Amino acid sequence: MTADVTIVGGGPNGLLLACELRLAGVRPLLLERLHARNEVPRANGLVGRVVQALELRGLYEPLTGRSEPPQPLPFYQFSGLPLDLRDLPDNPLHALQVPQARIEQVLEERARELGVEIRRGHELTSLHQDDDAVTLDIRAPQGAYRVRTRYLVGADGGHSTVRKQAGIAFPGTTDDSFASRAGHVIIPDMLLDPATGELDLPGSGMRLRPYAHNRLPGGVLSFAMMQPGSGTHLVATFEWDQSPVGDSTPMTFAELRAGVRRVLGTDLPMSPPTTPGPHLLRRVTGINSRQADAYRTGRVLLLGDAAHVHSAVGGPGLNLGMQDALNLGWKLAAQIHGWAPPELLDTYQSERAPVSRRVLMQTRAQMALMRPAADITAARDLLAELLEDPHNRARIAALLSGTDIRYGMGHNAGHPLAGRWLPDLRAHITDGWTQIAERLRAARPVLVDLTRDSTTAEAADGWTDRVDVITARAADRYLPASAVLVRPDGYLAWATDDTSGQSMHRHVHEALTSWFGAAT
Repeated sequence: MTADVTIVGGGPNGLLLACELRLAGVRPLLLERLHARNEVPRANGLVGRVVQALELRGLYEPLTGRSEPPQPLPFYQFSGLPLDLRDLPDNPLHALQVPQARIEQVLEERARELGVEIRRGHELTSLHQDDDAVTLDIRAPQGAYRVRTRYLVGADGGHSTVRKQAGIAFPGTTDDSFASRAGHVIIPDMLLDPATGELDLPGSGMRLRPYAHNRLPGGVLSFAMMQPGSGTHLVATFEWDQSPVGDSTPMTFAELRAGVRRVLGTDLPMSPPTTPGPHLLRRVTGINSRQADAYRTGRVLLLGDAAHVHSAVGGPGLNLGMQDALNLGWKLAAQIHGWAPPELLDTYQSERAPVSRRVLMQTRAQMALMRPAADITAARDLLAELLEDPHNRARIAALLSGTDIRYGMGHNAGHPLAGRWLPDLRAHITDGWTQIAERLRAARPVLVDLTRDSTTAEAADGWTDRVDVITARAADRYLPASAVLVRPDGYLAWATDDTSGQSMHRHVHEALTSWFGAAT
């Protein structure tokens, strides 16, 4: 059989990419080696720009059951240091507490509604690419078979078969001195402050914050009731310089209890959950910080953890990977439809790889700052002083949310709005936002005319098969532009202050050609 795009990996990243391709008119084939969704607890939610991006695609309400738009967090943390974000005028840090299994359920339902073909229990064993396509050998319950696909996307995790088979290097570091243990437990109510949720261990002098990395002489302990009202807490420890335990050795509740005792220096009364599972008992040894040498080689591309792995501290993983999918989907569809400009697909790596490097940097910094050592304590004290300044807190919030990156737009980058995310300016568009949002929900690019004359629309006549034109109004002092070109992922590819007819035509033609190909 043949396919236009085959995605290997049916986690959140692969499923979101499949949805993006269908919205763009491409029918992907998605292969997932697991026979059913993995219900074992993994990620506990989403943190960062991806929360707002999913709202832009109409996925926020199905995930939360709430129709109101997402609101920024009043508090967060950096390496266990508290971040008070209430005084930030443009707080960019959003979060959505929802288990990964639920995220995958909603995305799979959306993918099937859109007509994505999902084959569970089908595993890639080998691949070979030539100038025209990639040949895949697949192992399935009904027997082995072969697929010929124009493009292949590996969304198959940190141990990616696609990446290895494609010969893409995965350089980086592994910190083998680190071990984390996590599990669901019941903590006696008498130890928890009913107002704040803080943990008070009698006789220890310790009062530990929930939803925080509490740094202690023996390591780090965190705890949180991930499902309010369940009575079950997720408890996790970070330790360094421990005797290595192979990940193949099954994790036990006794091992978790012993790790908590080492970190706290005293026992924490806790017991296994009594409610139906699945419940978590997980050990992670070593911290991998790695990034693929290339996100693309020929017709093979990498997505999410297949392209980058890092510590989970701060919860950046799905924020990074799912935004990879939003960036890649429309560009890959343009290739399939035949109107992509020559270098468009290369911008996937040039835009997303720097974002990954920022995540690798900040997660490594956070982990280093949590190690138990007197010199590190001094560095934390200094950082805590710096975080008293709201400008510094704003920079850290932008770093954690992934909003501190402005995409380079090549020769279209001259305007200060180019490379920014349009919804950041949503409050300043006084008329026409609903129409813009409808097009973006459908993953369509939008040329927004803010002058209310016919010049912009006339200039885009040759692109109406792939670009929508919307007339809107904005408060001039906030949005100094006469027109903006919005990509399907919500980023501004181009903006202009020009209002003269002849030069406006030329500028619109240049912008549309550079991002959406030649006119028809």
